[in-house]
Amino acid sequence: MDYVKLGRSGLDVSRICLGCMSYGVPERGMAPWSLNEAESRPFIKRALELGINFFDTANIYSDGTSEEIVGRALKEMTSRDEVVIATKVFFRMRPGPNGGGLSRKAIMSEIDHSLKRLGTDYVDLYQIHRFDQATPVEETMEALHDVVKAGKARYIGASSMYAWQFQKAQHVAGSNNWTKFVSMQNLLNLLYREEEREMLPLCREEGVGVIPWSPLARGRLTRDYNEQTARSELDQVGKAFYSQMAEADRLIIERAAEIAAGRNIPRAQVALAWVLQQEGVTAPIIGATKLQHLEDAAAALTVKLDAEETASLEEPYVPHPIMGNLS
Repeated sequence: MDYVKLGRSGLDVSRICLGCMSYGVPERGMAPWSLNEAESRPFIKRALELGINFFDTANIYSDGTSEEIVGRALKEMTSRDEVVIATKVFFRMRPGPNGGGLSRKAIMSEIDHSLKRLGTDYVDLYQIHRFDQATPVEETMEALHDVVKAGKARYIGASSMYAWQFQKAQHVAGSNNWTKFVSMQNLLNLLYREEEREMLPLCREEGVGVIPWSPLARGRLTRDYNEQTARSELDQVGKAFYSQMAEADRLIIERAAEIAAGRNIPRAQVALAWVLQQEGVTAPIIGATKLQHLEDAAAALTVKLDAEETASLEEPYVPHPIMGNLS
């Protein structure tokens, strides 16, 4: 496993991050394909064995049960000081006023709830899951700064939003000597490259680490275009993301398959290698519901696509409607 700094921070993270949305109580939340606690533990154990030290979850995943499962497993399997735990806040966790968003009240409540579920005194990276247009950005950034100063988070990060929103938040934090974001978790893969226009150049310029989610396009880059899985049949968000540019997407998927066949490696390694080779990318966040998914992710670190292969993968791409930051 390779390790790099998360942006310009001093934090060392593995170049693969294990996304934990797939681990939770299936009957709770919006991920009926998730693995329960007993099913999840082998994946967390194998990730640690492979040298992965970076684990990403969120309060909303499986109604908080993802945090519980991940927290218990890591506590039993490794030392707290050896892992980087990231979680997120924004989406509604309960009905009624103040049940979601990025108000000071919501942030202060949700960090404590997350810490309790994770069974830890602090998280290494506390991320806003989306931009809250209903709350003054000054209120959000000061609250996050206070979370850090209280020792409940070591660093803060952001997730999918428009580049101007991210820059506004950074400017407000800098102007007030508050803690700034060290990372951006955004949607980036061979089928969705709109972040190349503004967000990725901004992050490179400002030294912000990039930890892309869905680097395999919800598994679409790992199988034939029309092949379905249990998740793809239930995943309404995924269907909405990848339904408008079907022909261009199909051609990219086919080219990834051709390169994988020529190299005699799984398609996932080709798709992940492309993400890993993008300038400024720190660590793609991979989901794993089969142990082979973890093996492929680790192996992708050794796959170096040449210029011809890269051009072949990128050539069919056409502009896509903006996704991710509004979902």
